[in-house]
Amino acid sequence: MTDGARPATRTGQAPREVTTHCPYCALQCGMTLRQEEDRISVLPRDFPTNRGGLCQKGWTSAELLDHPDRLTTPLLRDPATGRLQPASWDAALDRIATGLGEVQRRHGRDAVAVFGGGGLTNEKAYALGKFARVALRTRHIDYNGRFCMSSAAAAGMRAFGVDRGLPFPLADLGRADTLLLVGANPAETMPPLVRWLTEQRQRGGTLIVVDPRATATARQADLHLQPLPGTDLAVANALLHIALTEGYVDGSYVATRTSGFTDVLRTVAGWWPARAEALSGVPVADLEATARALGTAERAIVLTARGAEQHAKGVDTVTAFVNLALALGLPGRPGSGYGCLTGQGNGQGGREHGQKADQLPGYRKIDDPEARAHVAEVWGVPAHELPGAGVPAYQLLDSLGTTHGPRALLVFGSNPVVSAPRATRIESRLRDLDLLVVADFLLSETAALADVVLPTAQWAEEDGTMTNLEGRVLRRRALRPPPTGVRTDLAILADLTTRLAVKGRVPSYRLVHSKGPLLTSKPGAAAGERPAADPQAVFEELRRASAGGLADYAGISWDRIDETDGVFWPCPRSDEPDSPRLFADRFATPDGLARFHPVEHRPAAEEICPEYPLHFTTGRVLAQYQSGTQTRRVAALRRAAPEAFVELHPDLAGRLGVADGEPVRVVSRRGEFRAPARLSPAIRPDTVFAPFHWAGAARANSVTNDAVDPISGMPEFKICAVRLEKAAQDDAERSGVSS
Repeated sequence: MTDGARPATRTGQAPREVTTHCPYCALQCGMTLRQEEDRISVLPRDFPTNRGGLCQKGWTSAELLDHPDRLTTPLLRDPATGRLQPASWDAALDRIATGLGEVQRRHGRDAVAVFGGGGLTNEKAYALGKFARVALRTRHIDYNGRFCMSSAAAAGMRAFGVDRGLPFPLADLGRADTLLLVGANPAETMPPLVRWLTEQRQRGGTLIVVDPRATATARQADLHLQPLPGTDLAVANALLHIALTEGYVDGSYVATRTSGFTDVLRTVAGWWPARAEALSGVPVADLEATARALGTAERAIVLTARGAEQHAKGVDTVTAFVNLALALGLPGRPGSGYGCLTGQGNGQGGREHGQKADQLPGYRKIDDPEARAHVAEVWGVPAHELPGAGVPAYQLLDSLGTTHGPRALLVFGSNPVVSAPRATRIESRLRDLDLLVVADFLLSETAALADVVLPTAQWAEEDGTMTNLEGRVLRRRALRPPPTGVRTDLAILADLTTRLAVKGRVPSYRLVHSKGPLLTSKPGAAAGERPAADPQAVFEELRRASAGGLADYAGISWDRIDETDGVFWPCPRSDEPDSPRLFADRFATPDGLARFHPVEHRPAAEEICPEYPLHFTTGRVLAQYQSGTQTRRVAALRRAAPEAFVELHPDLAGRLGVADGEPVRVVSRRGEFRAPARLSPAIRPDTVFAPFHWAGAARANSVTNDAVDPISGMPEFKICAVRLEKAAQDDAERSGVSS
């Protein structure tokens, strides 16, 4: 293997190539970037997750590197005009340091909060968590991954003792005799994965999809279960009921490798198939066919994704499917198991090393005395000075600017004005802050509200590591340095730490100590000493901080990754194999047994009524990604998906007198949004759907429910009660204003 970078013959400007990974979803498809004269080419690479394939987003990913909207200088809001104006880095960083100090002096340490992102590298996620707890000494940090797979993470932790999206390599999907996808639409969200589904069916396997819509993935399935949104838990309990009555349960596995099954038996006894059909709309025959396909397969895999997880009962819903997988004896069996399709590029690694409100590096719990002592020793600070647990993302955002909430917020790699539920309310909360700082490379809708905007490097301009949906730690490599005037997130954190120290906000020992580099290098450092703005230096410290934790990276080095196709955690030692498959012999619980948990269906947090008679659900489309800040600026993607839409069944459209393409308003108790109607038989007649990639009048999250799961903090994005109204043609600028 090479180091990933290869110079070529000089023709005017020296071409350069690096092997790296796509900046979008958690597949982290392998690609090669080539700099030639004045353009950058994207070439597919034969990597295990994509085997030479890329989706349209991957093919066009380099177009943003030199986009005319790219931020290349800091911006400060002029108090006289209220406008963002270009400023120097010194002025911007001094404004931040002074503002943070003033807020904490007046309101306490926890009056400052940090909000991160699931697209940040492991090094940046680690440094951000450390910066919050060591430099700012605040408990308030969380990230947008809380809106992604936090429910599956919590379910995995309580069942298996560990959270890794796929505890087996992605290639296992292609070898499964039966594959059950619940609330997943990889044909649009991560298209290169579909080749594994195609391979699975070509081998004679059965693909079953559970989704309220006949998505591009569901249309490829042998069987599509189309439940009412919010009833997946009832479906799972009914499947386990059938498995019990038909003799599909693996009694030996349950007896030797699990605990708690008796309590689950009592719960699922009441979920006979006809009851589940009456609630969910899924026919008994389809439930029985699904249970039979899973129960008689030699190799079977159950996968969940956002459709099952983004509910106020998301943890229990995922747990119900985990119970089903355990009863069938799937986890740890070769070619079988349960897994979750992580969404964001570093959704896995981003939550392992300190961005979550209740976690320290290595997936350690922040309230565990031993965990605190270990990390404090690596960081060179007294354990008692580390703050305690903060609050989950939505609770944090909803408290901003209030009497008892944070008065200042730093945002890295996220756009909550578009991505948060009840977004109109969150936008108002952000406006109430004394200080809002956003680090980004484009002026997102959140950055447009900021007092200070810091231009940051893009994915092809910095080195680092990412951890994909399999738990495979990968190398991201820089093709070129950032443009003049742009800094990396690590450099920004180092500079801010230095300024906070100069202003007396951080004791000097917090900057440099004998254990290794922290967030900045000490003045007058010896020649050759790595500053902590160097991502490899940060990764070396991350290895020590994670050692002995559930997500143990101690045996993973950049060199080891370079010699392989990535290294699977846990990997405690550099001289021992990594862990592509988990649970073969034991689970990560104290006694090595997986835990069953009885879970009962309960209604959605908000049910339909005469005023709001329709169910509303959200999701993604093929050509756009997350809040759309990046993809809405790529011409080819904009042509493929130029605008938001509201999908509704033709029967519903007929009752309302709505024609295809006609503008409609979707109204909930929290707000409204407007978009053209798209008539489709793919959706249930009692449900409407919209993608969440657009802002302004078309912002779908203006109406979504902010009820949250009590365990994971996941908001109920996937179901709320709405009404549909025809909108006037001149109503294009209207948007929801209810808070």
